Amino acid sequence: MEYRNIAIIAHVDHGKTTLVDALLRQTLELGHGEEIVERAMDSNALERERGITILAKNTAVEYKGVKINIVDTPGHADFGGEVERVLGMVNGCLVLVDAAEGPMPQTRFVLRKAIELGLKPIVVINKIDRGDARPEEVVNLTFDLMAELGASDDQLDFPILYAIAREGKAYKDLDKPQDDMHELFDMVLEHIPAPETDLKAPFQMLVTNLDYSEYLGRIVLGRVQRGTVKKGDFVQLIHKDGTMTKSRVVQPFTHLGLRRIEIEEVGAGDIVALAGIEDAQIGETVADLADPEALPIITVDEPTVSMIFQPNTSPFAGKDGKYVTSRHLNDRLKREVMTNVSLKVEEIRPDEFKVSGRGELHLSILLETMRREGYEVQVGAPQVIIREIDGEKHEPIEHLVLDMPESLSSAVIGVLGSRKGQMVNMEPQGSRVRVEFKIPSRALFGFRTQFLTMTQGEGIMSHIFDGYAPWAGEIKSRQNGSLVSMEDGPAFAYSIWKLQDRGNFFIDAGTEVYIGMIVGENAREQDMNVNVCKNKKLTNVRSSGADDALTLIPPRRLSLEDALEYISEDELVELTPHNIRLRKKVLNPSFRK
Repeated sequence: MEYRNIAIIAHVDHGKTTLVDALLRQTLELGHGEEIVERAMDSNALERERGITILAKNTAVEYKGVKINIVDTPGHADFGGEVERVLGMVNGCLVLVDAAEGPMPQTRFVLRKAIELGLKPIVVINKIDRGDARPEEVVNLTFDLMAELGASDDQLDFPILYAIAREGKAYKDLDKPQDDMHELFDMVLEHIPAPETDLKAPFQMLVTNLDYSEYLGRIVLGRVQRGTVKKGDFVQLIHKDGTMTKSRVVQPFTHLGLRRIEIEEVGAGDIVALAGIEDAQIGETVADLADPEALPIITVDEPTVSMIFQPNTSPFAGKDGKYVTSRHLNDRLKREVMTNVSLKVEEIRPDEFKVSGRGELHLSILLETMRREGYEVQVGAPQVIIREIDGEKHEPIEHLVLDMPESLSSAVIGVLGSRKGQMVNMEPQGSRVRVEFKIPSRALFGFRTQFLTMTQGEGIMSHIFDGYAPWAGEIKSRQNGSLVSMEDGPAFAYSIWKLQDRGNFFIDAGTEVYIGMIVGENAREQDMNVNVCKNKKLTNVRSSGADDALTLIPPRRLSLEDALEYISEDELVELTPHNIRLRKKVLNPSFRK
């Protein structure tokens, strides 16, 4: 069979997963698809809740006798490791760009990687039905971006499609709209080169993804570079250190629609899954038994943010979770590193682990997943990873793009200036303005919530790692201290009512608290110890005002990301399956002075 292997790459929310939905729906008409739900590729519960793709996944369709393997990639900068490792499996890519927003930071990142690998791009201008769409201008901006990133003449001569992915339409000519995606399929067959398929050569495949089945154990995924392998064949697994393990292929699979299909033999050019190769890690090579030859190991960009993970040590430890010891935590992190290529784990002490990733979201998705699995863990504030370059301290810098109402922009620009941001571009777009900054990564901790408040929820913010630059100096991101409980027990409405003019509370009346737990944000800079466990003293003498209604201001509910952004150096976030609490590292108030 003939193959085409393509990845769909774009900035977050530009419509990649919706486009894959549309392609899969068209296959129903081609006769080999199945009924699919909306955003079918976002199979993980967290992906469906947040509306973002976290893991790269593949599917396949058959069109005019050619099998087209499609890889849906994440659009969020923190999951760039997922994008980097799958681009090696494909020969071309659909670069999806929003018809109104144009190329955004993650478009730049994934395009750079695709151009370096020599992939042939097809540019798809999506959401052309938007009222503020500017398709011709966006095509020119995409061309300029490719030229800036050093694309070859062949890559710059890219074909263009206009799409409304939500309605399942894509066509070459704006003046001749079509009702389906056949022009996109035809363009893939015409412009994307077929992979080299030497079926006689010794078998070779790079492991680019891992899966797990209750019945078959570990399943490795990747593109077969050359040769064929049959069910029951023995192969060599070549590890990163050069050692080899003999394994047997229990079952080969190929993809069609959303299904994984068992077949007897797989061959060069196809993206396949093999069960039975137990010790495999991402980046290792499955090769022929008689003539094993390793492929280059996958390399991904280094992490930029780290956090300290520890087992929960609060007075409420063990009340909620199933896995509460450092051994459980250690085993879980080791398992995560096997599949999450851009994550690094370093054991500092037997009960303390330094976990490094691409950004706050990358680490918070891991924490949220662990929490849902029944783990109890406490984590410190995110820290940027500092490098020493030529004897000087350097820190990670982000390329930040903000889109907001023009009337509110000056206040936001002032805040970013105080956080050591440097404006590099400002572009008016009607009543809105698009501003670009170069800013230290640590200056963005806690900024998203502030930005949404300042722009009254109308601002759009995205950023991506842009390299290292000399240390920018002290940045004060949090102006307020914490309200810290000085008693154990349930919080009373009377106490909260008496104290609520001192700051904002994070807890309700009736919440169980312990000494050293953070119950709110102080209106002033310093921390304040408060007693929320004090009830009103009852008396048999009636006084005026005795029956005043206690009107409590609703508490501020912190999500996991909000909690990580809020805490300072001497504070921790305590995570259990049912609770997110904030606490001081040192619980006893007399030891904190």
